[in-house]
Amino acid sequence: MNIRGIAILGGGTAGWMAAAILARRLGRAFGDIRVIESPDIGIIGVGEATIPPIRVFNQALGIDEEEFLCRTRGTIKLGIEFKDWARIGRDYFHPFGAHGTSLEQVSLHQDWLKLRRLGEAGSFEEYSLNTVAARLGRVCAGSAGDEDLSSVFAHAFHFDAGLYAQYLRGYALARGVVRMERKVVEVELRSEDGFIRALQLDDGQRIEADLFIDCSGFRGLLIEGALKTGYEDWTGWLPCDRAVAVPCESAGVLTPFTRSTARSAGWQWRIPLQHRIGNGYVYCSRFISDDEAAATLLANLDGAPRAEPRFLRFTTGRRKKFWNKNCIALGLAAGFLEPLESTSIHLIQSGITQLAAIFPDRSFDPHDTEEYNRLQLDEYDKVRDFVVLHYKATARDDAPLWRYCSSMPIPESLMYRIHLFRSSGRVAFQDRELFVEPNWLSVFIGQDILPGRYDPLADVLAIDSVRSQLQRLRALIRQTAEAMPAHADFIAEHCLSQ
Repeated sequence: MNIRGIAILGGGTAGWMAAAILARRLGRAFGDIRVIESPDIGIIGVGEATIPPIRVFNQALGIDEEEFLCRTRGTIKLGIEFKDWARIGRDYFHPFGAHGTSLEQVSLHQDWLKLRRLGEAGSFEEYSLNTVAARLGRVCAGSAGDEDLSSVFAHAFHFDAGLYAQYLRGYALARGVVRMERKVVEVELRSEDGFIRALQLDDGQRIEADLFIDCSGFRGLLIEGALKTGYEDWTGWLPCDRAVAVPCESAGVLTPFTRSTARSAGWQWRIPLQHRIGNGYVYCSRFISDDEAAATLLANLDGAPRAEPRFLRFTTGRRKKFWNKNCIALGLAAGFLEPLESTSIHLIQSGITQLAAIFPDRSFDPHDTEEYNRLQLDEYDKVRDFVVLHYKATARDDAPLWRYCSSMPIPESLMYRIHLFRSSGRVAFQDRELFVEPNWLSVFIGQDILPGRYDPLADVLAIDSVRSQLQRLRALIRQTAEAMPAHADFIAEHCLSQ
């Protein structure tokens, strides 16, 4: 009853991530793994920003980190700088890793809130090693130096999305994956149960498989085109529906972070690579035209553009199921959440990881399918809430988009989190979450959602002890960050592309 053959429709980041990990874990034990990609469809991204779990994926493949950065012209990422989100002129940093180390019985931020009421706390960002290092342009991809701080430091990467797909393609092909550069002209379904039987290609070949993975992008040729799975539209909470992207020449210091700058009708990303900077403007077409969006983007580049602007239309949301019959959707075929928190690759990775944990046989037990969908739907919904928070928590009233966002109704799950934090400074804990307490704290505090009180347990330690310990922690973090190498120097020494 074991699977006899896997067909992956679509290459790109999603398709080749799936092919690489399946080849690594399965070999040829379940038949051929074929990737069918159209020669006419290119990679959408001009640069990709990631979050720390990408390192776990690369480690699972046995990929050397420095070689990976060299081959993809990658850089180190310590977090995301947000500009003008809460209000114009206000910026904050959402770092990877935690904020310092807790004192005694409460989270560090509760002690910070206590000192803040006395006007003595300083910026919350001073307690994040990632933030301080990023502001100084310093990085460390190994130990953070001080033993007590190593556990709170984390990093991810920026890289060229096209080069990453090529890198994984070479990895997968070397392990027996078959690549077919063809178009699918027909999807053949089984009459008895509606499962996918085969794909008819434009050269007359007919590809049969037991398991099909849809990485065909927004169109979802299998999951939607053939199986009519349905789509849940989140435009009411995430109103941006278009993007324009363009790479530009590098200029200035090589920053170890992604930047997100709120504009009048959306936001602009900036992703620094070794050889160029990836830029894009995610916007709402109700409030700005395509031409105006492109002009705004081009007027806010660090250097000369290296290509013509590329436009993208999308509807934020997700499929009503990610696994339907014998088809699993990954990447854009599964859904779209704008890349505000760099979650695109992680959601692909999560889908692949869950597939490996709940790998089917030919019976395709509906309980397995239901569990996979439960886990993936829950993950998408939780990530959605975190992204929506950025739009909702704004005091901006200078443009129609921001007035809409500040007053829009939001999911009850997000409203609960906001109310809990405003009340007591507590962050709601839920199982299997990508974004945990340090992440929510960064955005809550960064966008001026502040609680009315702090945890009473913060009063267990005497105020003088709290004051002195936090002062020492800030000094240690600053000293550790200053001892790190400059980002450009680190790249030049360890992983410079030729």
